[in-house]
Amino acid sequence: MMHLFLNCLAASAGGGLTYPRNVVPHLSARTGVRTTIAASSSLKRELGALPNVAWIELEKDHGAGLRFWHEQAALPRLIRGCGADVLISAGNFALWRSPVPQILLSGNSLYTSGDFYHDLCSRGDYRLWLDTRIKAMFAKKSVYQADRTVAPSRAFAEELQRWTGAPVISIHHGFDYETFSKDETPLPAGTQHKLASAEDALRLLFVSHYNYYRNFETLLRAIPLVQERLDRRRVLLFLTCKLRSEENPGSYRAEPAAALVQRLGIAEQVVELGTIPYRLLHHVYRACDIYVTPAYAETFAHPLVEAMASGVPVVAADLPVHREVCGDAALYFQRFSSPELAEQILRLEASRDLRNLAERGRVRSREFSWEKHVDKLLALAATLAQNCGRSFPKHAVTV
Repeated sequence: MMHLFLNCLAASAGGGLTYPRNVVPHLSARTGVRTTIAASSSLKRELGALPNVAWIELEKDHGAGLRFWHEQAALPRLIRGCGADVLISAGNFALWRSPVPQILLSGNSLYTSGDFYHDLCSRGDYRLWLDTRIKAMFAKKSVYQADRTVAPSRAFAEELQRWTGAPVISIHHGFDYETFSKDETPLPAGTQHKLASAEDALRLLFVSHYNYYRNFETLLRAIPLVQERLDRRRVLLFLTCKLRSEENPGSYRAEPAAALVQRLGIAEQVVELGTIPYRLLHHVYRACDIYVTPAYAETFAHPLVEAMASGVPVVAADLPVHREVCGDAALYFQRFSSPELAEQILRLEASRDLRNLAERGRVRSREFSWEKHVDKLLALAATLAQNCGRSFPKHAVTV
C-alpha cells in the first residue's frame, strides 16, 4: 500500500481548484493507494467523503507569505504522523525539509513571464510586481528542494528548465467530459435568461476570473472591431466574472477594464455572468458560439479543453502552451493584437468550413485524460519511494 500526502492548501481558484477536483476522486479509486490531503474545509465539503482518502483541514486564514512559513513548520510533523511515503506539493512551493520524497507540481507561469512584469509596470502596480518577484524567488528555490518537478505541459516544462537550469518533467493535466457534464441541474434563472436572450447574436465566451494576465483589455478592444463588420448581427461577449475588484480573487484592479467597456461603448455587448459553479459550466459552453482566450501567460489552460470537448470552436492567443493543447483545432492571433483577434473571430463566423474546428476540437480533447495523468503521477511516486528504500506491490500503480 502506497501512502501519498497531497498538499492542496494553496488551491483557491481556477486551475488550482480544478486539479484536486479531478485528481482526488481518481486517487480514491485506485487499489493499493491511500491519500492524506491537507486542504481547506471548503474543498473537503465539495469533494465529500471518499474511500482511501483522509483529510487534514487547515484553514487558509493567512496571507501567502505567512501560509508558506506555517506550512514549512507544520507539514513535516503531519507527514511523519500519518506515515506517508511520498509528498505531492500542488501549489508551486516545495516543502524545504520534507521527511519523504517530494514531487512538486509547478503551475504558475507568472513567475517566468516577462509580459506580466511589463504589464504590472505599465499599470503602476509596483507592489504586485515586488510580491511576484519575491514569490518567484521561492518558487525557483522550490524546484531544487523537490526530488522531481512536474509541469502540466511540455511548453511550460521547457520554460521552467530555462529559468531554473533544473530538469522538469511534463505530465499533461487531464479532462473527463462525462464527469464535467454529468450535472444536469439548470443554471440560475438570471443566467439562463441572459444566454437565451442572445440566441440571434454571435455569442463569444471567455471563462476566467478577472486578472491582468488573461489580457481582458485586448479582447474588449476587439468587440467593436467585430461589430462594425457584422452588419446587423449583434456580437455579445459573455464573461464568467464581474469587472469589480472585490468580486475576483487576488489584488487585481478590475475598474480600469470596466472603464474601458464604457469608453468603447460596448456596455450592452459585454455580459457579466459572474462566477458559474464548475459543475454547471458545461451549460454555458454549449450556449455559446466561439470560445476566445487572449491570455498572454499560461501553463495548461483547462477552459480550452472544456470548450473543445463541448463542441465550441476556439480562437486563442498564439502561445506555445495554447498550440500544444489545441493543435490544429483552433485559430490563433498575436496575443496583444485586437485587430488580429477580431479578424480570426470574423473568419470563423463567416466560414462553414472552419466550423470543422468544432469536430477537430472534440477529437483533440479526448487526448487529455485524468486517468492517464494519475497513472503517470503514481508511477513517478512509486519510483521515488522505491529509490528511497521502499518497495510496493506492482498492483499499487496502474501504468
